[in-house]
Amino acid sequence: MKIVRVQYTTTAEFAPVNQANIAAIVRELKKLNNPGIKYGCWLLPDGKTFMHFDQFETEEDHEVLTSLKSFQKFSDELWASGLEAEPKLELPALVASTEEFWG
Repeated sequence: MKIVRVQYTTTAEFAPVNQANIAAIVRELKKLNNPGIKYGCWLLPDGKTFMHFDQFETEEDHEVLTSLKSFQKFSDELWASGLEAEPKLELPALVASTEEFWG
């Protein structure tokens, strides 16, 4: 299992575009219906800081996400937008959970 947490801050003007790009990723993932990918994104109270928290059964599942056309569009536009705080990537390890995960 691989867990990825990323947090970054966009400009206030770009935040709605980023939200739309993230929604496109979710739509594409729902169509794929890959049981090895759990993808979620939250918007913090400032309205422009995003936190992604993703879980993958395998490294190949992570590669499925990053190879999506919607993900590539999201990434390209995000980096071109003039971020206020660049993405901080963390790879946490699961200690315990009420949810079932892959072994």
